[in-house]
Amino acid sequence: MDILQVSHREWPLPANKWIMKQAWRNVLFIHWPVSYECLRPYIPSPLEIETFDGSAWLGIVAFTMKGIHFRGLPFSVVRPFFEVNVRTYVNYLGIPGVFFLTLDVDDWASLNIAKRWYRLPYHSADIFMKLTKELLKVDSVRRNEAKSAFQGSCIPSKDVYFPAYNTLDHFLTEKYRFYTSANGQDIYYGDIHHPPWPLKKAEIQIDQNTLFSPFHIDTPGHGPIAHFSDGVDSLMWSGKKLKIN
Repeated sequence: MDILQVSHREWPLPANKWIMKQAWRNVLFIHWPVSYECLRPYIPSPLEIETFDGSAWLGIVAFTMKGIHFRGLPFSVVRPFFEVNVRTYVNYLGIPGVFFLTLDVDDWASLNIAKRWYRLPYHSADIFMKLTKELLKVDSVRRNEAKSAFQGSCIPSKDVYFPAYNTLDHFLTEKYRFYTSANGQDIYYGDIHHPPWPLKKAEIQIDQNTLFSPFHIDTPGHGPIAHFSDGVDSLMWSGKKLKIN
């Protein structure tokens, strides 16, 4: 599939040139419905928290990052690494996007580059991910005093599908901008592009999850929604400070 195909997007590509390619592989999406009110203290007020079926949504996404190429360079600038992020979904003046609460990575160089370039809340972590024919295992422990951790596994189904517009699966995965704030006041964003996500339903087993503890957010007692994807290639644009109207 042509990476620059745009018929699935809700708005055009940015006018300026992309600066980086990335390959996201073996991606696990886990989502819980949560109350709007429990997320509001952690999202800057200019951003509206998006809801679907009356709930805000809190997600953990774990994947392998590889094939990082800056525009014009024929080789990757960093080794492949694992990432586990905590996110929700927001909107600013009609443009929806991911809002990252935390991002854990196991590569020091990538952590520092991304922190400076995109102002993202990256943390250093020990992360292990392994994909077999039937099972993806994820084990992540943050390298700080709190030792925020996630440990779990998923069994993807065999059937691949592309979520239809205006469905929950589409809402949880098809985002083409991210927002972040280091201090709760200054907001930064980055535009991204990728083909539609090829998804598989997944059975999820969570053995440990303390990634939400810093935010004092309780998730429902019933199981979350889980999806798996073999992955997509993506394009990234430079991060910018959001001009609040």
